[in-house]
Amino acid sequence: MKKFNLFIALFLLAATLSSCVVLSTKRYKSLLAKQDSLNMGWNESQLNNESLAQRIKRLQADTAELNSKLAVLNERYSDLDANYTKLRSNSSSEINKLTGDLAKREQRLKEVEEVLRKRDEATNKLREKLQDALLGFTKSGLTVEVKDGKVYVSLTDKLLFPSGSIIIDEKGKQALTQLAQVLKQQPDINIAVEGHTDSQRISNLGQIKDNWDLSVLRSTSVVRFLTDEQKVESVRMTATGKGEFQPLADNANADGRSKNRRIEIVLSPKLDELYNLIKQ
Repeated sequence: MKKFNLFIALFLLAATLSSCVVLSTKRYKSLLAKQDSLNMGWNESQLNNESLAQRIKRLQADTAELNSKLAVLNERYSDLDANYTKLRSNSSSEINKLTGDLAKREQRLKEVEEVLRKRDEATNKLREKLQDALLGFTKSGLTVEVKDGKVYVSLTDKLLFPSGSIIIDEKGKQALTQLAQVLKQQPDINIAVEGHTDSQRISNLGQIKDNWDLSVLRSTSVVRFLTDEQKVESVRMTATGKGEFQPLADNANADGRSKNRRIEIVLSPKLDELYNLIKQ
């Protein structure tokens, strides 16, 4: 009985050991498979972790670079903002200065326009007075007109001088006397006397060599009569000779030559006030 029990015990022990060996092999294989799977998962996780770490590192580098660029941009913006503020301040100052200058110029322009208006008004009044005073000589070739803000009194040589002469005749003296009466009432008028001739050569006139001489001497004759005999202020007078070089008509015919032989008395208002405004 003891032997049987021992046999039974040994049988059961062997069965148990055999069963344990079989279970351990399956489990071992299962565990190996799980281990491989875990290893692969671990490796993949490691790779993913390394990839994420690289991305994080790259993003951190990009962020640092962007922050650096942002700092530079902020610095440039600060400079631009400061320059804009300065420019705006300067612009406001310049605009105010230009506005003031323009206002002054506009005021000066108005003053100049007023002086010119007064000049034109005075010129037209002078023309009217001369036309009234010299009305009786218009048929003898005397004309009065306004050109370029000046009054031109034109007297033909027939009205003033005998042919080829520089001595004023009586009718010419009458016309100049009437003219002098108006001029003495206009102290702010400058007087220029211009002698003009035709293109014909002169001969046998003694001291008068050519048309230049004739035009100048006739001009000075008129100036002397106005200053010496009519007491027009000498400081207001100018005598010039233009010779044949500023004709009014064609010298090819007698009528044209007659118009060209003339004395022109050019009357211009003194423009001291205007010149002073321009200088300012």
